[in-house]
Amino acid sequence: MNPAEWLQRSAARVPGNPALIEGETVVADYAEFARRAAAIGAELRSAYGVAPGDRVAIFAKNTTQYLEALYGIWFCGAVVVPINAKLHPRECAWIIGNAGARLVFASQEDLADPLIEALAEGQEVPLIAFGSHAYTAMTHAAPLAVPHPTQASDMIWLFYTSGTTGKPKGVMLSAANLTAMALCYFADVDPVEEADAILYAAPMSHGAGIYNFMHVMAAARHVVPLSGGFDAAEVLDLSARLTRVSMFAAPTMVRRLIDAARASGSTGEGIKTIVYGGGPMYTADIIEAVAILGPRFVQIYGQGECPMSISALARAEVADRSHPRWQERLASVGRAQSAVRLKIADAAGRELPAGEIGEILVQGLPVMQGYWGAETATAETLADGWLRTGDIGALDAEGYLTLRDRSKDVIISGGSNIYPREVEEVLLTHPEVHEVAVIGRPDAEWGEQVVAFVVPVTGAQPDAAILDRFCLDNIARFKRPKDYVFVFDLPKNNYGKVLKTELRAQLSGRGEEK
Repeated sequence: MNPAEWLQRSAARVPGNPALIEGETVVADYAEFARRAAAIGAELRSAYGVAPGDRVAIFAKNTTQYLEALYGIWFCGAVVVPINAKLHPRECAWIIGNAGARLVFASQEDLADPLIEALAEGQEVPLIAFGSHAYTAMTHAAPLAVPHPTQASDMIWLFYTSGTTGKPKGVMLSAANLTAMALCYFADVDPVEEADAILYAAPMSHGAGIYNFMHVMAAARHVVPLSGGFDAAEVLDLSARLTRVSMFAAPTMVRRLIDAARASGSTGEGIKTIVYGGGPMYTADIIEAVAILGPRFVQIYGQGECPMSISALARAEVADRSHPRWQERLASVGRAQSAVRLKIADAAGRELPAGEIGEILVQGLPVMQGYWGAETATAETLADGWLRTGDIGALDAEGYLTLRDRSKDVIISGGSNIYPREVEEVLLTHPEVHEVAVIGRPDAEWGEQVVAFVVPVTGAQPDAAILDRFCLDNIARFKRPKDYVFVFDLPKNNYGKVLKTELRAQLSGRGEEK
């Protein structure tokens, strides 16, 4: 199914429904949204020679024009290549070259000009800046009458991974993959109605943007905050004004919402649903979030190779405090979404019994087609029909999936596996600890030692000896940190994930200084 058909249907059904909103200002209803997208599709085809299956990149910050371009690309049957706006222009240029993109849409000036310079070093790719005369002209062209008849197996989204272990890989997602993801949202995450609004506070190049589909299907509102990103106070204020607002938020964003709400006295008025995922949500944080903002939270677990659709923990389960196992459930990432099946496997791919810890494997309709131009990596990741996630976890007898860590983050000390998240969960319950990240440090005797980077609560001065005693009172002795590093903040990427690679580099530097 071509997503542009969903847009066209909503425009035909409720043409006057508000569609694209900047802050509180409606800039296009559904009829205008569809017309602009169809015009962009026509210009891509006639003026720039973009054919079905060609790749078109978007290197842009959050804006309503992002959505116009997305659907314009699909109108002409091309493939969207969304690129993180925080990347260096040279990194972006590499992705454009690897994808063989025929054209690039970019934010005006701040991203467009550096990218033009980077592309000039070896690629000739047309670049259209949002807000430019060229872009405005595209939106006023004679529109295509109907979207290209995309087939289920056609790739429509080429998403590049973060590349933490080398060059990023392009995840090939088909129309069927994304249709399954969208339908899982309705079945497992949240219903959507015309009166709803989706707020794009997290990057539209990733999970937040991919949630546009469900809201286009329902002819709901698409809102880009005036800041163009995430500001906790702005989100709380804007949601109260717009009402029925849903959004995707990384756990660190939820933490900032909690702090902002506590400071302002807000209880989350106007927020319908916050879907959280993309990193570890600590139990203490989500308990506090529900206490302050109410039962507005749904957890999802997914990754680029199976976007937003591996598992889900329902709103009622996130808010429940009466079930005998509510804390265990809250510490999980829920149960398999409707279009997938899960299993836990050992290193040889053999399924493990309930409760055993191993690699999480996923099979089902949303799982990617493979990696772009990387047959070896595809074969390694899609083994025997299962996606090897690289995440470590366990399934209980009721099907609840609990994540431990990424396989690369597991600490092996004295031959025993230590899962950083378990140590982090304990330290976060200490009243003087605001944030924490645990990593392994090479050790000649033990293989690795546990080290905790701690961000204290404002005004607090936690003592390493006190934290050590706290850990000894709550977890096994061999799991406790051997060193505590107190910092003002933790390095994070644009999606709120803690960059443990940078913490390891900091440790290496401290070792050299000593």
